[in-house]
Amino acid sequence: MLDENEYFIDLLFYHRHLKCLIAVDLKISKFIPEYAGKMNFYLNFLDDKVKLQDENPSIGIILCKEKDNIVVEYALRTIKKPVGVAEYYLTRELPDKLLKELP
Repeated sequence: MLDENEYFIDLLFYHRHLKCLIAVDLKISKFIPEYAGKMNFYLNFLDDKVKLQDENPSIGIILCKEKDNIVVEYALRTIKKPVGVAEYYLTRELPDKLLKELP
């Protein structure tokens, strides 16, 4: 909560080896530059209000249905926080590599 407004990160993880928070924003549409600004806001808030002193800066991941690499490049160019953008796709079958790892 910030200034009586609530903001919600879709997923928040802690990476034990990297010693940092990882914020994941899930999008059902194509990447737009506004998503980068929103993630930057989340990471600034997490680093200021949630992160402990001995932890590393938070990392952001934006998962989108589609992305244009040029648009992503321009949107992230001056953002100082570590943010990645990736596409996802839906499938009914698990990849063989993943099936081998499951019991």
